[in-house]
Amino acid sequence: MAMIVPEGLAAPVLYRPHGGELPRLDRAEMLRYLGFSGQEMESELKRRIDAVADDVERNFTPAGVRRVFAVDAIGVDDEGAPAIKLVGTSVVLQGLDIYRHLKDARLCVLMACTLGMESERRLRAGTASSVETTVLDAACSAYIEAAVEAMDQEARADAATLGLSANWRFSCGYGDCPLTAQPRIVSALNAGRLIGLTVTPTNLLLPSKSVTAMIGLFDGPVHDANTRPTCGICRLREGCSFRARGTTCYEG
Repeated sequence: MAMIVPEGLAAPVLYRPHGGELPRLDRAEMLRYLGFSGQEMESELKRRIDAVADDVERNFTPAGVRRVFAVDAIGVDDEGAPAIKLVGTSVVLQGLDIYRHLKDARLCVLMACTLGMESERRLRAGTASSVETTVLDAACSAYIEAAVEAMDQEARADAATLGLSANWRFSCGYGDCPLTAQPRIVSALNAGRLIGLTVTPTNLLLPSKSVTAMIGLFDGPVHDANTRPTCGICRLREGCSFRARGTTCYEG
């Protein structure tokens, strides 16, 4: 099969929600980032959490960009190991986990989303209260997740109009897929110019409340439809703060 992106999916799609289109910050997700798992909460802390969540929804506007590329799963990396290449880009996705995720896909939705530099300034400035700073960080993490989920759902809907099915969202840092792919992902999406996203020399995204991700698109049934992120494939599991609190960074 020729590696061609269908015309209806070929163009970059910007995500710039406003008004009623803005995502809702999931308070339960925010509490999970804070380490709560059903325990009693003091009324004053609850008030602070609600106030920060409202502030983030009111003052931070997420922005994103996504684009569909054909998948070349017959490539290899510099060491001869199987690797996923996105046709027409310099993106090479290394690691067995991302290879399994995309090897049977016809196409890949590549996406990037950020809360912007205002979130970065606020997080770096901190406040007089360490509690407020911690709550703000959790709120931003939950809000960027809500924004990426909204982009995810839009991408699936667009693919479904062409009869394509989609698997789950995979990001660099999951399993053995390294962060070194980040600069080329940002470049392939022109995310620096379009949404102000950059990559540090250590391959971290800036602003820090930003996400890049990949979704596989299939002509038929998804080959790993029942496979979701697990602690077992995560490189950060040994020092994970979520696991230390008896929870996970994903919904099980």
